Amino acid sequence: MTIEERYRERYKSGDTPWDLGQADFNLIEVVTEKPILSCKVLDIGCGTGDNSIWLAQNRFQVIGTDTSDIALEKAREKASKANVECNFMLVDFLKNKIEGAPLGFVFDRGCFHSFSFENDRRLFAQNIAAHLEEAGLWLTIAGNADEHRQSPGPPQRTAGDIVLAVEPYFEVLSLTSSHFGSNRPNPPRAWRCLMKKRTATGK
Repeated sequence: MTIEERYRERYKSGDTPWDLGQADFNLIEVVTEKPILSCKVLDIGCGTGDNSIWLAQNRFQVIGTDTSDIALEKAREKASKANVECNFMLVDFLKNKIEGAPLGFVFDRGCFHSFSFENDRRLFAQNIAAHLEEAGLWLTIAGNADEHRQSPGPPQRTAGDIVLAVEPYFEVLSLTSSHFGSNRPNPPRAWRCLMKKRTATGK
């Protein structure tokens, strides 16, 4: 079963512990503290749309992609209730170019880390760079391998895994230990990595 099929099955069964019902605090902190100014943004693996909706409420022009039609249907309903405009698309980011590029900012929460192989993570990073304008920004929230777990959780990557995959295409601006925004009492640990596209890469 591919990653896409696995996520589709989990949305069908309702087994979606990552679905918070609100934007992840990591995204909010980075956007507001840096700050990242209003621009075209791509939310990869947007799920039911909470992060996309928060970005739209903060004047970003948002494209949200996911491989689950169930998740996207919920995302569209949420955006309509919130009275914001988001362009939600059923698409496999690795296989399709997203219309609307170049973009100023890309966000993914738990997509980059879902690839088990270094080559796939590097391809993901290369594809993001190809969608970004010069000096465009990418924020990924990824499972942190420094956490020793007693129970299941998101995939875990080392800081080295991240840097190795993104280094050819991105300058790492910050790589900090955090945790996922979560409804659990003990949220899984995460890496919060903000990167800037290198000049003349990913074209």
